[in-house]
Amino acid sequence: MNVIVFSKRLGRARQIELGGPRMLAMAAGATVLLFAGLLLVGFQLGRSDSLSSPGSQVGEWSRKLEDQKLQVAEARRDLQERLDALAGRVGQMNAHVIRLDALGRRLTEMAHLDKGEFNFDSPPAVGGPEGLVEGAMVASPDLSSMLDDLSHQIKDRERQLSVLESLISTRNLNRQIVPGGRPVLQGWISSYFGQRADPFNGHQAIHRGIDFAAPAGSQVVAVAAGVVTYSKERFGYGRTVEINHGNGYVTRYGHNQRVLVSVGDTIQKGQPIALIGSTGRSTGPHLHFEVLKEGRAVDPMRFVRE
Repeated sequence: MNVIVFSKRLGRARQIELGGPRMLAMAAGATVLLFAGLLLVGFQLGRSDSLSSPGSQVGEWSRKLEDQKLQVAEARRDLQERLDALAGRVGQMNAHVIRLDALGRRLTEMAHLDKGEFNFDSPPAVGGPEGLVEGAMVASPDLSSMLDDLSHQIKDRERQLSVLESLISTRNLNRQIVPGGRPVLQGWISSYFGQRADPFNGHQAIHRGIDFAAPAGSQVVAVAAGVVTYSKERFGYGRTVEINHGNGYVTRYGHNQRVLVSVGDTIQKGQPIALIGSTGRSTGPHLHFEVLKEGRAVDPMRFVRE
């Protein structure tokens, strides 16, 4: 079979014979290439179909589900750690509250306050009208911030209670050093402070203290805490004890049979310091008791409680 091809450029015709061996080889090669191309296209189409098949999608979902399970487990562990930490803080704060309640009860007893007014065994009563704005949403508070605020409040309350305890202790100390009470355990007042007839000459004289008639040898006690500044014979007073209590207060105990303390001794309120006697200018066993404020004798009846 011959094919005539006319070339305009060359201006002449050319004859091609299709039946030759060369042309048959070219045709065969073209057929092979066409078949290979069709196979490649079919392979690509088959691969695309396999990737988009239901089985591959289920596998991908399973992997995603496993990842989500791991994330949930990690979130649970983190949440549990946070809850454990919060539980520990709540336990510490509860211990602080118990301590504060115990301190409050002790202060109430020390101050002799009405327990109904300061009751640390029950929570304080609170109340009031609803304070929310109409239509406002209730926001979930930050629990950690709430615990921080509560912790600061407890620490501040503890400091305040400590200051209150210090003030009450100081007040009690002041009560201890201010003269108060009877200087004898038994006996009665036989002569008061002020003008009186002198028991020896009958003339009017100033009596600068109070006399307590009591059995000889009975105890004389300090009416306040202080330091002994005098403990020996004194003209007119016989065997005498003087105690300085600070704040300008001094107490004097005269006519004792025997003194039980020495100069420099620290004395507590109610401590025995001497024994009743009749030494010095005295008509019988009794205690002459004086209270001096800034060196000036004042009426002991202001401090003596019958």
